[in-house]
Amino acid sequence: MTITSVTQPFVFIGGDPSLDLVNTVAWTQAGPVHERLTSYEVLTRWTEGAGLLDRAAGASLRRLAQSRVHAARTVLAQTHEMRAVLRQLFSAKAGSKTAAASLAAYNESLREALQWVEIRLARGRRMRAGPAFLQWSWQGLEDSLESPLRLIVWSAAELLVSDEAAEIRTCAGEDCGWVYVDRSRNGFRRWCRMQTCGTKSKSRRRRERSAH
Repeated sequence: MTITSVTQPFVFIGGDPSLDLVNTVAWTQAGPVHERLTSYEVLTRWTEGAGLLDRAAGASLRRLAQSRVHAARTVLAQTHEMRAVLRQLFSAKAGSKTAAASLAAYNESLREALQWVEIRLARGRRMRAGPAFLQWSWQGLEDSLESPLRLIVWSAAELLVSDEAAEIRTCAGEDCGWVYVDRSRNGFRRWCRMQTCGTKSKSRRRRERSAH
């Protein structure tokens, strides 16, 4: 189905960039709608907003995309595909066929991304300070159009092997499908946002009670 585009500001409520990627469309019973990642430029700006990419790297990638239009569109399409994979992976029951298929598709992208990861001395530190001043780094971050996708895949990897993976939830709102880490005190969070899906659900229940 054709996904309608929207110009609403990005929303970062998932608790992790990989979850926030899933939340760049609404997952309705008829399929995804309200596309927010409408171009490669928008993708880079979303990646900046998610805290994965700094402004200098984002600007560099946008300049590169202007001379490599087809490649930039391909990366955008691949990001949309990864979004669907992550949505299935985050929502599927452990051990299910859906989870296994989604994990296999995800691992293909993870293997590609890991080729670009290395450990470097933290900026401004001296090696004699010891291993504590080493950090993860990415090769060619500002020179590779695939950088936003690789950063998203890496973020998902860190989440999936963390204790918080067990706290990933799907919004109970009708035709929403957004995902988030439930960090509420009692662990009973039901909505992506109370002011949207929570309010709509409560209003619907009031109408249903009134009808009876």
